[in-house]
This record gives sequence, C-alpha cells and structure tokens, in this order.
Amino acid sequence: MLWITRVSGFVFAGLVLIVLSPSLQSFPPAEAIRSSHFDDVYHLRLPGESILPVNTSSSFSFRQAPSFLNDAACVQNLSQTLGIDSNGSICDPSLVHIAITLDEDYLRGSIAAVHSVLRHALCPETIFFHFLVSDTHLEALVRSAFPILRFKVYYFDPDRVRGLISSSVRQSLEHPLNYARNYLADMLESCVHRVIYLDSDLVVVDDVTNLWRTRLGSRTIGAPEYCHANFTSYFTDEFWSNSKFASTFNRRRPCYFNTGVMVMDLDKWRRSGYTRRIEKWMEIQKKGRIYSLGSLPPFLLIFAGHVAPIEHRWNQHGLGGDNIKGSCRDIHAGPVSLLHWSGRGKPWVRLDSNRSCPLDSLWAPYDLYTPSP
Repeated sequence: MLWITRVSGFVFAGLVLIVLSPSLQSFPPAEAIRSSHFDDVYHLRLPGESILPVNTSSSFSFRQAPSFLNDAACVQNLSQTLGIDSNGSICDPSLVHIAITLDEDYLRGSIAAVHSVLRHALCPETIFFHFLVSDTHLEALVRSAFPILRFKVYYFDPDRVRGLISSSVRQSLEHPLNYARNYLADMLESCVHRVIYLDSDLVVVDDVTNLWRTRLGSRTIGAPEYCHANFTSYFTDEFWSNSKFASTFNRRRPCYFNTGVMVMDLDKWRRSGYTRRIEKWMEIQKKGRIYSLGSLPPFLLIFAGHVAPIEHRWNQHGLGGDNIKGSCRDIHAGPVSLLHWSGRGKPWVRLDSNRSCPLDSLWAPYDLYTPSP
C-alpha cells in the first residue's frame, strides 16, 4: 500500500513520484489473446432512445497501452476470497464492474483513468468497464488504446435530463453526461448487482479490487465521507428557510461525500427507486433554486448520513482546486489509493499550457494521448 506524507511544492511531487514510480513501471508490455466473449461492443437503449450510427472520425489519437495480464496468483486469489468460478459472460460473478463516462472534453482523462486501473490491478482481465456516452464514435478510440479491454458502451440520450438541469457555478457541471450516473441502475444489465462509478479526472494507484470489496451493509452506496465540512454551504438560503426542505436532514448526521468515486449496490438502488427520487429534487431545483453545484446536491439530499464509509485513501479529491480559479492544492495527509482532480483545474489542460501544478506530474504517466502532427 502507498503511504504519502503531506509536503508542499515540487519537492513533494518529486518525492511522491519516486514512491509511486516502481508500480508505474512494473508492468512491461505483454502478448495476450482476446477473449471471444468480449470482442463485441454493445449498446443499451433506454425507452424512447435511439442508437446513433458509429462515427470513427475524431481529432483524438491515443497510443496503444500494454496488454495487462492477470497475475499468476489471480485465479487462486479470486476463488479463495470470493468463492466463485468464471463463466465468461457479462454476468460472470467474478467480474469487477466499473462505470465511467466518455466525452470529448474529458476523453483524455477517461483513457488515463482506465489505464491507471489496469496498470495497478492484480487481476486486470477480470475488470469490465461500462462506458456511458452521448457520442458513440468514441468507442473506436477506446478499442484502439485497449485492444483486449472488456467493455460495453451505453448510449445516454442528453434529452433525458436536459430539461432537469439548472445552471451551476461551472458550465462543465451542466453537461447532461454528468448526470448519467443517476441512471446506472436502469442502464446496466440486471445481473450487474454492484458497480464502481469513477469520474474522468482521476487515476487509481492501488488494486481497484480492494475498493470493489467494500462492505456496504444495509447502505446503497459507499464513499469516503467528510463530516467536518460546512454542510450548509451546499444549499441556498431558499432551501434552509423552507422548513420542509430543511427537515430533510433531521435525525441523521449529514456528511459531505464526493460522487466521483462511489461503490453502488444497484439492486438496492432499483428497489428503492432512487433515480426518480433524484429527479424529483432536480425538478424542485428548477422551480426554486435550492442549490448551485451541479449533480452533487441531490445525492447529498438523499444519501448524506446514509453512506457506507470508505477509507479516505480512495478519494484524495480536490486536486483541481476550487470551482472558480482551479488553483494548485496539496494532497491530504495519509495513504493514497486514488488521486482525484476534482475542481476547475484538470491536469491535461495545465500540463499542455505549461502552467501545471506539482501534483499534475502524478497524472502524466497514465496519459496515452498523442498530439496531432
């Protein structure tokens, strides 16, 4: 496991990079045989939605990642810890399911996130990615970067949420695909009982299976909680002045959690109808503006105080700075399993502009982007 002490500036970034670099370089390219069960890329259509024709044209180009293979102890480790056998389908109970969005503005980050997951996984061939897209041509770019990756593409119609989205403190938070996480239980197959949702501006520096095994108990979602945050700042005066709205948090300890890293029990989500409950809060927001921060507040309204706590190492967030200036920030004290550039500043933008922050160098080793000549 990785332990990083809080240090500031470039000296800190250099020390962290030295600590992480052995794991970043420990997976040489290897040959692998593509599994015939996962050669095809599928689409799932929600009621009333249509599949767009595949368009392979794009201004993006990514170099091919190494073929990451299971460790020799992987099969034995899986059978002992999970007590299951592989059957080679999307419903295979040995699979680790990860959902992530693909969007042109954040595609470079999504590819880096996938690369980081595979690079640190003990059993990379058991990881199945569920990509949520509004532009289906992006699937070809994923396949070019990861030829043997197990994944499925789901088209998310922006019109499904466009009428529910209100203005936010940052325009990117208003993108319809930012709300696709609300519909995972509807979009993914019913045999997928659990999924890890990951944002596109992060890298994983630990075996993601350790996150997958999180015990949720009676809870529907698990995430790192931060109970010292000023919770009242996430909602407007209109919200707190309405006794009915304010009473939402009665008899529970509402703690902030970042929705960019969540372990989700999809069976519980489906049974409780959480998608519709989130939509209802979004409808209230359109009428009276009770919050100003994108897709997060409805999750807080429903789940804050009812979240299975996960170690903070699994979401060292805020590395992108605040939502206005995106200033540089240091990492939090303690161990690190996931680095998250939430906030305005994104590492690929800052690196390209030669205005990078010290910690952006930790994202760079996972970047597969190839600039056009």
